[in-house]
Amino acid sequence: MIEGDEDAFKYFFDTYYDDLCNFVNSYLRDQTLSEDIVQSIFIYLWEKKESLPSDCSVKSYLYAASKNKSLNYLRNLKNQNRITGEIMPRAELFSEAADRFLEFEELKKIIGNAVDELPAQCKTIYRLSRDAGMTNREIAEELGISSKTVENQITIAIKKIKDFLHPYYDQIFILFLSNLL
Repeated sequence: MIEGDEDAFKYFFDTYYDDLCNFVNSYLRDQTLSEDIVQSIFIYLWEKKESLPSDCSVKSYLYAASKNKSLNYLRNLKNQNRITGEIMPRAELFSEAADRFLEFEELKKIIGNAVDELPAQCKTIYRLSRDAGMTNREIAEELGISSKTVENQITIAIKKIKDFLHPYYDQIFILFLSNLL
């Protein structure tokens, strides 16, 4: 985040606030508390923006801070003897969910590695399609190629990504099942 850049801060707030509140709330089951935790994280981020490393991933920082702040809250409850039989299962659920989130993040990295292995044109077309959300027609116009070439390159990309992910199918299947439960 650029030092003092309110637009960048607003972008991060608008992009991640609701997701972070849901992330925290799905385990604490207290919407107001979840919002307080997320707001405090954004306040801290704004106050400490100059001390953040320039290569820091804001998204990763926000999710890690949300997890840590929530776990600290639960620890404080326990230390103050206010924890009930209802809160401990939530902490375990939160821990499980955090693990699943980290597994999902790991899976995204593996997919990112697969995309990085694609041939240059194939990678460019795939990223324009998936990351930028462009249609085949828009990509064709942007790159000065036919829509059919775009379609073929996306098909090749998907096949190569599937081949790259083949050794990870068991992990992907378990992650998928754990999210259904």
